[in-house]
Amino acid sequence: MAAGAAGTSGPTGDAAARSAEKDPEDWVTGGEPATGAQESYLGTLAREAGEEAPEGLTKAEASEQIDRLQQETGRGAS
Repeated sequence: MAAGAAGTSGPTGDAAARSAEKDPEDWVTGGEPATGAQESYLGTLAREAGEEAPEGLTKAEASEQIDRLQQETGRGAS
């Protein structure tokens, strides 16, 4: 196998988990419109929380709302 073969590149374990938790405000694409998946999940969470789902959010804003609503509904990872 050549140098850089599988298992020798990229973060692993805790390092990978920390790198996956980048603040939405720091996302390069955070200012782009929310994805369809984000909008759908946000709508589900908002209904469960008894709220109206906000419209016209960016990816970063949708992520922050999802995090908040996951906490409120108990759907978030612990």
